[in-house]
This record gives sequence, C-alpha cells and structure tokens, in this order.
Amino acid sequence: MDSTSWKPRSRREIAARIAQDIPEGWYVNLGIGVPTLVADEVPEDREVVFHSENGILGIGPAPDEGDVNPWLINAGKQYITLQPGGSYFHHADSFAIIRGGHLDLCVLGAYQVAANGDIANWATSENDTAPAVGGAMDLAVGARRVWVAMNHVTKDGAPRLVESCAYPLTAPGAVGRIYTDLAVIDVTPRGFELVEMVPGITHDQLQGMTGAELRPARVTAA
Repeated sequence: MDSTSWKPRSRREIAARIAQDIPEGWYVNLGIGVPTLVADEVPEDREVVFHSENGILGIGPAPDEGDVNPWLINAGKQYITLQPGGSYFHHADSFAIIRGGHLDLCVLGAYQVAANGDIANWATSENDTAPAVGGAMDLAVGARRVWVAMNHVTKDGAPRLVESCAYPLTAPGAVGRIYTDLAVIDVTPRGFELVEMVPGITHDQLQGMTGAELRPARVTAA
C-alpha cells in the first residue's frame, strides 16, 4: 500500500475517533484489542458506562503500572480500574444485560466485515485453535449497536471490508459502523457508505483497498 500521500490512523487514533462518537450516558462493551483503548479516550466531562462480560459495570481508564489491582480484570484478562459507582456482579447477570438488549453499543475488532453487516471476528478457518465463538456472538446479537475497529487491509494488503465474509461468521447483519485506520464507514441497506476518509487519500485509492463498493455519499475530510 502506497501511503506517501496520507497517514493511516494509529491504534490509539482509531480508538479516539470512536470515543468521539459515543454519546453521553451510553452503556458500552469493548472487545479485545483496539476497542479496549476506547475507555482511555472518552473526554473526562462525558459519562460513558463501560461493561465487561465477566461481570463489571463502570470500567475506568487502564491503571498506571504502580496502581494495578491484580484482582480487577476485564474479560480479556487485562488490568482495569473501576469508576466511582461501578459494580461487580455474577457472570450470568452480565450476560442477561447483553442478551436483554441493555447495552447501547458494543465495539468489536474483526477479521472481515461484509457489505451487509456480517461480521467474522473469531476464526480465520475451520482449523483455528479458538475453541468457540464465545461471548462475541452474544454481544454482536444482543447490543443495540455494533461498531467495528479494524485495519482497512491485512498485512498482505488484502481487503478486510468485503462483499461477503470468507471466514466463519460471528453474527449476520450485525455491524452498523466501521472505523478503520483509513476511514469511517456506515453499513446501510445499500452497502458500505463513506462517512469520512483520512486527509490526503482519494476515494479511488480507498476503493482499491476495499473488496466491495464504497458509495461516496456524505464523504468529508477527517
């Protein structure tokens, strides 16, 4: 990929761009990887309640190295902090929150997202070592909205945004918005629709790295 005319967003910048769009008061679950960084990027004057499926509400920013509580982790086994008013509860109650439709948003990573909103984020083949899809399936189906944080292409330059997923699905038709290192894209009944692109990149360049049509409606510079 020739990136001489534009600068892709870093993992931290993708997380900050997602945090920018989360409204006050939403209850949000963050998946493993880039999504976990979102909790660090929400403005201090905006209340967003972060949830973890192992039974926590009110997750705060990642702790400093000297302030780690070894008993306080998220579902990805990462050390976390707890905001004032946060709570712990049983795993079953946590999944009742997910399956009951009480989460406003779930932010997930993905290997592929299809133009109809299908998401594949747990295995790249039937022979993967992952034993099962796990909680991602419940989150993708149970949350009111699903946003994805991902690189636009693989390390080999293959598109991650595709016409149809080649990998085992996590959930069909679940994704509403995608944040990549190059663009923000909505999934609509017409397929992928651009919201914005990083400065310096053109629609044709972005389309060349995408495996399905990118409709140019409402495109603005980042």
